[in-house]
Amino acid sequence: MKYGERIAQLREKHALTQEELSSKLGITRASLSHYENNRREPDYNTMVTIANFFKVPIDYLIGRTDNPHPIMDEDVREFADSLELSDDKIMEKFALTIDGKQLTPEEARRFIAFVRAERSIQKDDKSD
Repeated sequence: MKYGERIAQLREKHALTQEELSSKLGITRASLSHYENNRREPDYNTMVTIANFFKVPIDYLIGRTDNPHPIMDEDVREFADSLELSDDKIMEKFALTIDGKQLTPEEARRFIAFVRAERSIQKDDKSD
């Protein structure tokens, strides 16, 4: 099932018209119609907005899973929340993505370095 069909199905399940949903999402009805008919693909931010509105993962919208409400048990959630991304073994097993594109190992290292530098600057600013 393509993303447009999933969006239309979710809209209908929630008894919303295209006009109502597009208003709630902050997009035009025409854009929503294009998405639902697979004539245009929503950009990343719109896809996130739609997923958040319906409380489903983006993977469900794009057809990577058929489960709109995956359950993550507490142990798994705690583990995921506490991952140390600078650990090379973790980096090998998990794909970090930005805007739907996987980061290369070098990009991931630079990203982690950027966050550390940002935190260091914020820490220094608070000390002053």
